Amino acid sequence: MPPPSPRRTALIDHITNETKIQVALSLDGGPLNFLPEHDDFQPENLPAPNTPIPPQNATHHASQITASQHIWIWTGIGFLDHMLHAWSKHAGWSLRVRCRGDLAIDDHHTTEDTFLALGKAFTTALGRRVAIARFGHAYAPLDEGLARAVLDISSRPFFNGCFMWKGTMMGGMNVQMVEHGLQSWSQEAGVTLHVDVLKGVNDHHMAEAAFKALAVACRMACARVDGREGEVASTKGVLS
Repeated sequence: MPPPSPRRTALIDHITNETKIQVALSLDGGPLNFLPEHDDFQPENLPAPNTPIPPQNATHHASQITASQHIWIWTGIGFLDHMLHAWSKHAGWSLRVRCRGDLAIDDHHTTEDTFLALGKAFTTALGRRVAIARFGHAYAPLDEGLARAVLDISSRPFFNGCFMWKGTMMGGMNVQMVEHGLQSWSQEAGVTLHVDVLKGVNDHHMAEAAFKALAVACRMACARVDGREGEVASTKGVLS
């Protein structure tokens, strides 16, 4: 019996004048060490309106530690935390995210850069794009909301989305940042992604359905395919 494949993990720092972000990701779940400590995340270095970042062993609105997954997310935008929590939970990932953003301006840079950092972590953790299913698709409902996500780990970055927002804000996050965030993630992750909200009334329900559909599509596309070790799922012979 062959030994189990190593977990696909990444640790990313995304540091700009606008945001300071750390991401630890395991595409295969399991335990994750705490993010490395850094002065940028100390309470005295958090400009308003950022709130103090809780200790990494603290339980909060976007943390969930189980035998199979470690999830701990704090971006300063509660709704974004909630969506990343749902995404990682249903994708089967373990994910730690810590962000200090320029929230005194708005939510744009914080949201965009968080998705960029997560995309970098995804492509780093995935490594050589071999022996994976490559394609994934899923539908997910949340009450009256229904969404579909279709994913190709193609190394051809592209995003198309269709949403039906009723308002402009979801908590502290502009609804436009859902599309822009997913476009940013697709670019850095090197994937082709289509996400469509097919029906719905409540913006929260539609957004959460979209991220849950994306999660299941990611889980399907990232799945290892036994017997195809070293093989690339492409007629070109490469995914790059």
